[in-house]
Amino acid sequence: MDSVRGAVVVITGASSGIGRATALTFAREGARLVLAARREALLGEVAEECRELGGEAEVVPTDVTDAEAVRRLANRAVQLFGGIDVWVSNAGVGAVGRFEDTPLEAHRRVVETNLFGPLHAAHAVLPLFRRQGHGVLINTVSVGAWAPAPYAAAYAASKFGLEGLLESLRAELVDAPGVHVCGVYPFFTDTPGMSHGANYTGHQLDAESPFYDDPQDVADTVLAVALRPRAQAMVGAMTPLTRLGHAVAPRLMEKIAGHGAHRHFSRTPPAAASDGNLFRPVERGRGVTGGFRTPPPAWVSPLLVAGVTAAAAAAYAGYARSKNGNH
Repeated sequence: MDSVRGAVVVITGASSGIGRATALTFAREGARLVLAARREALLGEVAEECRELGGEAEVVPTDVTDAEAVRRLANRAVQLFGGIDVWVSNAGVGAVGRFEDTPLEAHRRVVETNLFGPLHAAHAVLPLFRRQGHGVLINTVSVGAWAPAPYAAAYAASKFGLEGLLESLRAELVDAPGVHVCGVYPFFTDTPGMSHGANYTGHQLDAESPFYDDPQDVADTVLAVALRPRAQAMVGAMTPLTRLGHAVAPRLMEKIAGHGAHRHFSRTPPAAASDGNLFRPVERGRGVTGGFRTPPPAWVSPLLVAGVTAAAAAAYAGYARSKNGNH
């Protein structure tokens, strides 16, 4: 597409964070939006803001863990606007805690939302895309698709699984060149998701960091992918660096991540366990940003990028030498 003006765009998880930023971004471009999430009243606020920006917007409250609800969402979009051009699967949840301290039902809910939610969406919309001969399915994946996530094992499992789903769907769709399945890969992003998430660590989730992505950068990437579809679109510098580090030194990445997580939670104040928004929506966290992003000192970002790049290059060089020595 040269423009999304008039395009029909379905966005799940649209009530806050990346989903809300994405809705507003498409609205500014004149898209016709179908907004889905569990918080109906808040979706209404987002829809009104989209209309003020020049887009059309309708609200369809949806829990993506319910396959029939997702199918109704797709059908409603077709009833409202005659078809669907872009579907953005963005709804997601998280649970933070040692694996064995996190209830099994919490692990299950994370996977149901983050993996089965996009699977339900693909199952509902891909037949329509095939009939139309065109369509773009965009999934908010995560750096978690390529790196370990201690204290968030189910989250990482859901994102690793989602990556496999997307690759497999693209392979199946080689006979439908007008249909695109795409992934957008942000690093940790400054959204209300941290305040929404379940916490079984026994400690406060002290999440302030200078290395969070801006939700608007993610939304701009989603728009760019809708206009020029591609299999993978990474946001910012940290995602490709993390992916490279894991590719060349996965065991080292595991150790760094594990020791970092243990050290972090040993230093934060105690806190009561909470299910967050896993099983029911919560009122807090209604905006685009979560307020966790702190400005870095001027020297931090370039030094970090240079250091990680150098470490990754050194690891790769060592790996290459060892491989050549084995032949």
